[in-house]
Amino acid sequence: MQTISIAIHGGAGTLVKGLMTPELEAQYQLALKIARDEGYSTLANGGSALDAVELAVKLLEDTPLFNAGKGSVFTNEGTHEMDAAIMDGQSLKAGAVSLITGLKNPVKLARDVMEKSYHVFLAGEGAMQFARINGHEFLSPEYFYDEVRYQQWQGIKDSEGFQLDHSVKKDGKFGTVGAVACDQYGNVAAATSTGGMTNKKFGRVGDSPMIGAGTYANNNTCAVSCTGSGEFFIRGVVAYDVSCLMEYKGLSLQEASNEVIMKRILSIGGDGGLIAVDAKGTIAMPFNTEGMYRACKSSAGIEEIGIYK
Repeated sequence: MQTISIAIHGGAGTLVKGLMTPELEAQYQLALKIARDEGYSTLANGGSALDAVELAVKLLEDTPLFNAGKGSVFTNEGTHEMDAAIMDGQSLKAGAVSLITGLKNPVKLARDVMEKSYHVFLAGEGAMQFARINGHEFLSPEYFYDEVRYQQWQGIKDSEGFQLDHSVKKDGKFGTVGAVACDQYGNVAAATSTGGMTNKKFGRVGDSPMIGAGTYANNNTCAVSCTGSGEFFIRGVVAYDVSCLMEYKGLSLQEASNEVIMKRILSIGGDGGLIAVDAKGTIAMPFNTEGMYRACKSSAGIEEIGIYK
């Protein structure tokens, strides 16, 4: 009997118990539960892993709690630049978008790039032109405005600094969102979406939309979505590295995920975490930070929502 499973994340980083109000903590747990359960329901009703991860990420983009979609951080110029990617483990087809402004759901555009274009990765004005042609919803800057994000930006906007959302020790809001799933046919898929880093300049792009760095899926190995210090995840080709360790060294999903997050990424100075599933429905959610917003559910009876270690 094929195990169906889903795992989601809402960012990893300096999440220390007691820094967040109980009310805010409850809001995060509810948002994670809704996204996880809706994604799982898709799988339980015979839907594809691809549909499940897209829906889960869309729901996380729609809440201001996470740095994606509605809750995206401010750039140096006071705008929002969003990135997203999605990948199908059965066909190895993928879609990704970067430097998107004003689009309600970047993950939906990433899927359209995969299914309605000959390309994998579209960026900037061209990507938004493609979005308009395909009827995507654009909203005014007010939709994306969030007071907590604005105050984060105000603190560093006149400096040369930038801020990885997950590295701030305060009652702030955290990161990148992602989902991975395995459906009843043993197909896996991954999706990731982010607003990047506060005060970012020069059209900076992180690991989230880069296939193989922040997002990857292959039925022969696993589906992975990453969160953390993007520059290091790009250098470490983290998502694909997990897959490679399974394919070429014969490691299990848990062994491969732990090797990459607990050793390899730390050895080059990076921090963060990832979520992963394999074609048997096994789930791994390692992180080397104080916490990672995460949730998972499988037909094998696994069910979890967590924030801290």
